[in-house]
Amino acid sequence: MDTWWIRKRDKLLELAEQYPNAYVYDLESIRSAATAMSSLRSVKRVLYAVKANFNPDVIKVLASVGIDFDCVSLGEIEHLNTVLPDLDKNRILFTPNFAPRDEYVWAIGRGITVTIDNLYPLQQWPELFANREIFIRIDPEQGDGHHEYVVTSGSGSKFGVPLNEVSELKRLATAAGAEVVGIHAHTGSGIVNPKNWQTVANILARVAKHFSGVKTLDLGGGIGVPERTADAPFNLQELDSLLTNFCSDYPQYDLWLEPGRYLVAVAGVLLTRVTQIKGKGADCYIGVNTGINSLIRPALYDAYHEIVNLSRMNEGASKSATVVGPICEAGDKLGINRLLPETQENDVFLIANAGAYGHVMSSNYNLRDIPPEIVICD
Repeated sequence: MDTWWIRKRDKLLELAEQYPNAYVYDLESIRSAATAMSSLRSVKRVLYAVKANFNPDVIKVLASVGIDFDCVSLGEIEHLNTVLPDLDKNRILFTPNFAPRDEYVWAIGRGITVTIDNLYPLQQWPELFANREIFIRIDPEQGDGHHEYVVTSGSGSKFGVPLNEVSELKRLATAAGAEVVGIHAHTGSGIVNPKNWQTVANILARVAKHFSGVKTLDLGGGIGVPERTADAPFNLQELDSLLTNFCSDYPQYDLWLEPGRYLVAVAGVLLTRVTQIKGKGADCYIGVNTGINSLIRPALYDAYHEIVNLSRMNEGASKSATVVGPICEAGDKLGINRLLPETQENDVFLIANAGAYGHVMSSNYNLRDIPPEIVICD
């Protein structure tokens, strides 16, 4: 494996001496991922999904390489304004979902572009959108992802305007005096087939024909990252080629992407220490100092995160064990049946791909502390 956390192992072990548990982010890795995404010839703008990780240093490095921002709450917008007080409001897209009326009023009053996720706002609050340019989120009615909870399109998903309601959407927008300038979609997370975004682009282009003012097709995010050692990285070049062909057919539209996890997941790890080791019949459990209070993704999404014994990286993996935390829940499992070296109390464990939807989803459940966030720059 050739990952940043292997190259910087000594630094991580030093940090583990200072903190019993910690999220560590490598800004160099974030900058590299953002630069690669920004280099796509077919994509006019890249907007970072702030919900993935809103650490101030992460946001600053993304902004420094020209990445813009997609926010799903007023809290995220206010946080951006605190971290980047000089940020142009045009670099923010507000994409709420079932949000109260006041949030739309607040964002519109500040000149921030708003995405409408269903017919209700135009039906009930048409006055808010009079003489406004808006985005609309469409459900392409096909989704993908590594777990049902991350599939954000289709009949089982709460997101987006169904395709059979587009005519009514047009009528409502016209009646309200709103101009639809962008069509948006997001189909899921952890998608590894580049053709997904080509398909979405073609669907959105068909929807855009109903609205003469559309300039932008926002294809959402969900680009997968390698989860296991043997996984190949996502093929950005193939994605760029497919979307470049689309742009040749539809030169009137700018394409946007909204990656979150792709930009920050690999750049983050969760460090913790072994507390106890337990045999139970044929099973072996290795307990560590933090659990689903810090990283809920394995329990919530059945998400896979590589787990390595950082203290014994050079020793052969010889024993299968389930890695568990100290939380009083049967689902407090960070990794099941993982092949690890012979492990001892106080060994440092590293949980990989924890830079997205890790710290931001953590809690004080069982009144346990949330690990601090540490940023390394070299």
